[in-house]
Amino acid sequence: MKGGYANPIEMKLFVNDRQIDLAPGMTVRHALIGAGLFDEALAGEKVFDEWGNEVGLDGALCENAKIYVGMKTRKG
Repeated sequence: MKGGYANPIEMKLFVNDRQIDLAPGMTVRHALIGAGLFDEALAGEKVFDEWGNEVGLDGALCENAKIYVGMKTRKG
């Protein structure tokens, strides 16, 4: 954050607990590409949010979203 405001051209999210920075409006697909995990999703690995819900590759993301590839969640 610069000047106390969130950067409007970047949002922070987490893929398998690794921070990824993307432009607002990007999808789960873009996050997986940024994390180098898109091939796993194409191979059939499922993608879940932090609550264990399966999400699609075209799913929307928001600031501080947490998604996981091939596992329900890291928490449990």
